[in-house]
Amino acid sequence: MTHCILIGAPVDEGQRRPGCLMGPAAYRVAGLAATLEDLGHTVEDRGDLAPAPGRHQTCANPAVHHLPEVIAWTEALQAAGAAAMNEGMPIFLGGDHALALGTLAGVASHAQAKGRPQFVLWLDAHSDFHTPETTSSGNLHGTPLAYASGRAGFDPFPPFPVPIPGHNICMFGIRSVDGAESAALRETDIIVNDMRVLDERGIIAPLREFLDRVRAENGLLHVSLDVDFLDPSIAPAVGTTVPGGTTFREAHLVCELLHESGLMTSLDLVELNPFLDERGRTAKLMVDLVGSLMGRKVFDRPTRSY
Repeated sequence: MTHCILIGAPVDEGQRRPGCLMGPAAYRVAGLAATLEDLGHTVEDRGDLAPAPGRHQTCANPAVHHLPEVIAWTEALQAAGAAAMNEGMPIFLGGDHALALGTLAGVASHAQAKGRPQFVLWLDAHSDFHTPETTSSGNLHGTPLAYASGRAGFDPFPPFPVPIPGHNICMFGIRSVDGAESAALRETDIIVNDMRVLDERGIIAPLREFLDRVRAENGLLHVSLDVDFLDPSIAPAVGTTVPGGTTFREAHLVCELLHESGLMTSLDLVELNPFLDERGRTAKLMVDLVGSLMGRKVFDRPTRSY
C-alpha cells in the first residue's frame, strides 16, 4: 500500500494555449482518488497550490513570456514536492509541463537529503531541453530537463539543488526534437529512446534496461507523464499533438512494467487541456494509466526477478 499525495498544479503559463489550468479538476472529476483507493492505496488530496506573486524577473530572450509566474510556480512546487516526499508518493496534477521545473527540483532535494541518486523517466513526445536563452517559442514548458541536468541559461531561476546526471535521465517515446535541442542532447549522456528505438527494439527491453540501473543504484525514480506521450488519436486533449505516439496497449504496458519494478517514487501528470478533450476521454485514459502504474492488471503474473 502506498500513501498517495495529490498536489494540484494548475500551471498555464508555460505555453500559450489556455486550458491546462483546468487539468487538476479534470483528474479529480475523472475519479483519480477513487481509482487509487480501489487499488488499496490511501489518498490525501492537498488541493491546488497557489504560488506567491512573481517578482518581475527578466531574461535576455525577448520571446520568453510569463517568466516571473513560472519561477513562482517552480519555487512553490519545489517546496511542496520536497515536503511530500517525506510523507508518501506525491502525484502532481498539471498543468503544463513547466510544473516539472519545480517538481524535479523538489524530488531532487529530497534525494540529496537521503543520499540517494535521483532518476527521471520522461514519457513525452518532446525532449524539453531548451533553456530560457535558446527557446525560440518562449514557452518555458520546453525547458525542465535542461534545468534539471544543469544546463546554463537559468540565471533568473533558483539554482537546481543537485543537477541530475545525464545517464540518470531516460527520455521515452520522443518524436519531436528541434535542431538546437538535438545538438545539445548529443553533448550529454541522456538516454534518448525515441519512437524509432521503440519501433526497432520494442517497449520492454529499453525500459527494463533503465529500470535495472535505477534498482542497481538504489535510486529514486520520478516519472513525468505527458499527455502527448500518447498518440493524439486516443488522447486529443493536449495543445502540442504529435502523430505517432504510443498506443493504448503500449502505454498500459509501460505503466504495468513500472508498477512491477516497484521503483517509482513520484509522478507528474501534465499537459492535459480539458477544453480540447472529447467528453473527458483523455482525462479518463490518464486516470486509467495511473491505475496501471499503481497496480491494476487484467491478470496477475509472477513478478520478474532481478
